[in-house]
Amino acid sequence: MTLVELVRLTLEEDVGPGDVTTRAVVDPALQGAARIVAKQPIVVSGQPAAAEVFRQVDARYEAVVADGAEVEPGTVIGRVEGSLASLLTGERSALNFLMRLCGVATHTRSVVRAAHGLRVVDTRKTTPLLRALEKDAVRHGGAANHRYALYDGVLIKDNHIVAAGGLTTAVRRARQGAHHLLRVEVEVEDLGELAEALAAGADVVLLDNMDDATLREAVAMRTVHRANGGQPVVLEASGNMTAERIATLGDVGLDFVSMGGLIHQARWADLSMRIEPLLT
Repeated sequence: MTLVELVRLTLEEDVGPGDVTTRAVVDPALQGAARIVAKQPIVVSGQPAAAEVFRQVDARYEAVVADGAEVEPGTVIGRVEGSLASLLTGERSALNFLMRLCGVATHTRSVVRAAHGLRVVDTRKTTPLLRALEKDAVRHGGAANHRYALYDGVLIKDNHIVAAGGLTTAVRRARQGAHHLLRVEVEVEDLGELAEALAAGADVVLLDNMDDATLREAVAMRTVHRANGGQPVVLEASGNMTAERIATLGDVGLDFVSMGGLIHQARWADLSMRIEPLLT
């Protein structure tokens, strides 16, 4: 779904056949301006979505601060001009996008800082239809994206292993079906499965819900595997990750930590829109 389509549906949901409050109390001929203000420290994200909301209600939005910038309370992040009716009708939809996405970017920034250089990526745990925007927000916060969807990366999880009849079989079938640019990742839950994944030729192994000691053993196994002539393997840890946990993993030897909570644990940022004196 394109941003234009997403915003159109958002406005249909909120405005429906018309904004009855604005129609009742605001002169449609009056022109005005408003500013969108951060009410807490935030990392900005969602400016294109806000601009598209106001475009579709016939107002003009200017992003004062770029996505990815970190701002303090009181900072004006955007200005909008048009009829007062348009500004009021688009206000909530624009703020909903900005508050959600700034929240993701701000939370992500805090996790990245706690990681002390360990690369952090997101997951497919995204809000339906907001995936592209939320993954953009993750990047604005300083982390990176995992695969975008089911179509752009092979990730064999526990249920795939059961359905395929075993881990080795699943990896073999994935390897046969994947082109040479597509890496094969498999999720494992213990060191025995890790050993099988290494032997099966996985390119990436997701270490799921392992404690710190087990993660260190997994890294050691990867080192031995490579020393014995095995193919290079990327190790990714995931499962119940928090900023506090990630802060302890910098010296373990992992390549990535994936954290669905970058998105689903993020709280909405506090922003408001304030109408300015009328234009003449």
